[in-house]
Amino acid sequence: MSAVGLATRKRTTARPGRATQRRGTSRPRGTQAPSAFAQWRTAVWASPTTSYYLVGGAVVLLLAIGLVMVLSASMVDSLNKTASSPGGPTPFRDFLDQLTFAAIGVPLAVVASRFRPEWYRRLAWVALAGAAALQALLFTPLAIRVGGNTNWVQLPGIGTFQPSEFAKLGLAVWLGAVLATKGELLRQWRHALVPGVLVAGGFLGLVLRGHDLGTGLIIMALVAGALWVAGVPASLFVLLGSFAAAAAGFLVFSSENRRARVMQFLNLSDGSTATAVDDFQPQLAIDALGSGGISGVGLGASRIKWRGLPAAQDDYIFAIIGEELGLLGTLLVILLFVALAIGITRVVRRHTDPFAKITTAAIGAWVIGQAFVNIGVVIGLLPVIGVPLPLVSAGGSSLITTLIALGVLLSFARTEPGAREALAARRGSVRRSLAVLAPRLRRGGAARSAARG
Repeated sequence: MSAVGLATRKRTTARPGRATQRRGTSRPRGTQAPSAFAQWRTAVWASPTTSYYLVGGAVVLLLAIGLVMVLSASMVDSLNKTASSPGGPTPFRDFLDQLTFAAIGVPLAVVASRFRPEWYRRLAWVALAGAAALQALLFTPLAIRVGGNTNWVQLPGIGTFQPSEFAKLGLAVWLGAVLATKGELLRQWRHALVPGVLVAGGFLGLVLRGHDLGTGLIIMALVAGALWVAGVPASLFVLLGSFAAAAAGFLVFSSENRRARVMQFLNLSDGSTATAVDDFQPQLAIDALGSGGISGVGLGASRIKWRGLPAAQDDYIFAIIGEELGLLGTLLVILLFVALAIGITRVVRRHTDPFAKITTAAIGAWVIGQAFVNIGVVIGLLPVIGVPLPLVSAGGSSLITTLIALGVLLSFARTEPGAREALAARRGSVRRSLAVLAPRLRRGGAARSAARG
């Protein structure tokens, strides 16, 4: 073979290799490189600190919205309460109380977020005993009746509080510890029922003894969340769910007040004076939501609160949000609770400690379940159930215990795999940035002082 033919053959055999190499490195036809936003979204979602910032950010924003709306919604009620006070009427009484409760709850939440999960597991039985002791106060002369429910305690020199709110927190931590210890044994009914379901049923009985069905339903949701993540058999869920539904039906129809609420919700009310408040309250809430439109009538400009909407700053504060901030304000609140639910779900899925998983699920079912029950009542999807909107409604017991519970949840989010190291690295970068900026700021200040001189 000639030299020319040999060179041609070499070129011919080399071309397919180069073409194959180019095809291997090129992007398939019809596909596009991911956008910068898609890459950022993937990186953020994969970050071990995302759960921490989702939960913490949602809590801060909901608390801020709650304080502002309590100030607006409680003005009329505060004026009525202080009409005969020596200092004269003031519209800020309920708001200042709520601000005080927030000033107590926020530091407690911060402290709770700094403990490691092992500490909470050790304190589980102490928390349960403390919650039971507080709940037992309802059977003493210190108990008082509010709104038909005996679920408040009056302590001299301290004021009133609701023991069932502390029972939720103690029960959530205790269930996490007990169910995590049981582990695979929970596949057997007897290990799932004793002691977890048995003790939870005792707490539920104490709450229902005070005729507080709303709190009882939230405790049921809390227990269900813990049992589901713990891996209890589905057949036991069916049994417990059937029993809970039967018990709730019995409690509803055994009470004239509850029966009247359900009949009013089903439009079967007879219009008697016994159900007048229940008819009046949901209708005013719907009027408030409808009059708000898209952007609302303006902060502080609600007209429904002047027409006597019962519990405007408590159970029906979502209606005032809808009137003053409109559809946009209500959607913001709902989206913040959705963000909180996403953060809670991430902790459950990503954490390696079964205790943290189960406790997080219990707290999440309590807070998120209570939020959407409250919203469902206000917009008319559920009958009237007296539960507040977490972090938003006025009320010291609810606000403080919810903040502490979410502080515990932040503690779990901080101990996700890689989260502690990532948070420490970010704090270190912030300190380094401040160390670089401080001399420059000092030099700039000195230069400005010299120029003025």
